[in-house]
Amino acid sequence: MALLISILLAFFVPYPWNLLVLVGGISVEVLEVIWGRRLARRWRPKTGVETMIGEHAEVVVACRPKGQVRINGELWEATCAAGAEVGEETVVRAIEGLTLIVDPVPAPEAHPVGAS
Repeated sequence: MALLISILLAFFVPYPWNLLVLVGGISVEVLEVIWGRRLARRWRPKTGVETMIGEHAEVVVACRPKGQVRINGELWEATCAAGAEVGEETVVRAIEGLTLIVDPVPAPEAHPVGAS
């Protein structure tokens, strides 16, 4: 985009300055490409079922030990050795084939106000 703008500006600027405008536009364009490539390398998309490990899932069909959970809007078969009721939150620990191995999310410990 910077190169296109510099080319258009070069038509309206007198001789010695239009070359500087073009060189400036080319420089900005090169820097933009370098910066974009560095960002693309840093933020690689995560794909595959392995990315679900550690995600939270909601139990849809009670897991005793087999049931179903909803994760990212999708229903998955799940196994929960500890058991989980409908509506409970679980965490995906592993994946075997197309079945998620989940554990219930531990309830946060209540700390009384003023207790140390």
